[in-house]
Amino acid sequence: MLQQTVVATVHPYYAKFLAAYPRVEDLAAASVEDVCGHWAGLGYYARARNLHKCAVRVAELGGFPCTIEGLRDLPGIGPYTANAIGAIAFGLPVLPVDGNVERIAARIFAITTPLPAGKPEITAAAQGFMADKAAQKAPSDFAQALFDLGASLCAPKNPDCPSCPWKAHCRAHQQGIAATLPARAKKPERPRRIGSAYVLLDKAGNVLLLRRPPRGLLGGMLALPETPPASVTWAEAGSIEHIFTHFTLTLSVFVARCKTLPKGALSAPAATAQLPSVMRKALDAGCRALNHNA
Repeated sequence: MLQQTVVATVHPYYAKFLAAYPRVEDLAAASVEDVCGHWAGLGYYARARNLHKCAVRVAELGGFPCTIEGLRDLPGIGPYTANAIGAIAFGLPVLPVDGNVERIAARIFAITTPLPAGKPEITAAAQGFMADKAAQKAPSDFAQALFDLGASLCAPKNPDCPSCPWKAHCRAHQQGIAATLPARAKKPERPRRIGSAYVLLDKAGNVLLLRRPPRGLLGGMLALPETPPASVTWAEAGSIEHIFTHFTLTLSVFVARCKTLPKGALSAPAATAQLPSVMRKALDAGCRALNHNA
């Protein structure tokens, strides 16, 4: 959950997730639809699908692999996550290079090549930290100490270099360029996409939903229809905007009421439906429009 999402957002989701799936076997036995439902609002839903696949595999194995090679063979586990689990859970002498460690390495070694092109150079330099005796003796403590150093003293903006225990060895500090590193190439402007969302509510306050295809945008998640689903009179409810990692999406929202939803259709109470953030925005816009016109 913490990959690409901040702690403050994750905390309540994590508590509910553990309550629903206290053991990896419980997660493996759940349906991927249920898992994605508990993930609704966190974004990057491929993480939820991969986590479920991983749990199924771990349950089949009878436990977690304790080697980097074994961890890398699990679904959804890449180099960083394998190293993080290896160091923190199993004490393996490996270094997980997250954004904090990346920033520290760029400054310690004064690597000025802009990201993302400079990432391999920075990652390779960071591996040099593992020559430290403390890293070899306690890989878990060392990795987490680096995370904390990057999140506090060696922060992205206004690094507290005078208080840093590594200031005497930091080339960027010596050159007076610590605050400028790691350098980043200018990001291209996000492309914009447009679409529609249709909010159909019955008298009981249930909303018509569809299940997205398992792959692609919002894969496997519940969503509002993108095309008019029934012969009803639709009213405009304005538009909403949502920023994804690689593009900005604007949805025109349309709303209508009916006595009953189509037989056999997916539905949920509008107030509590477990929807991705973009769909929750569209649903809320539709409900506001209905209440305003009531």
